[in-house]
Amino acid sequence: MSFISVEKDVVVEPAAIRSWAEGRTIFIELTDGRIIGFPADRFKILKNATDEQLKKVTVRLNGYALRWEELDEDITVPGIVAGKFQLP
Repeated sequence: MSFISVEKDVVVEPAAIRSWAEGRTIFIELTDGRIIGFPADRFKILKNATDEQLKKVTVRLNGYALRWEELDEDITVPGIVAGKFQLP
C-alpha cells in the first residue's frame, strides 16, 4: 500500500493588528509585521472627514476591516493591501 502526500499552499489574507491616522494618512500594522499607509483622500467619505474624525479609526472583524463609526465607513484590510482604492 502506498500513500501520496500532497501539500497545499495555504493562503492567509493579511489582517491588521492596529490602525492609526497621522494627518491625512491612514496606517495599518499587519500580523506579518508590515506597516502600510494610504492617503485618506483616496476614499470618498474619508476625503471629506476632518483629521479628528480620521483618528477615530478602529480595527474590526478580527483585523479584516477598518471602521469609522462616526462616518459610517468600513474598508477591508485585504482590499487596502491589494491597492483597491476608490478614486474620488
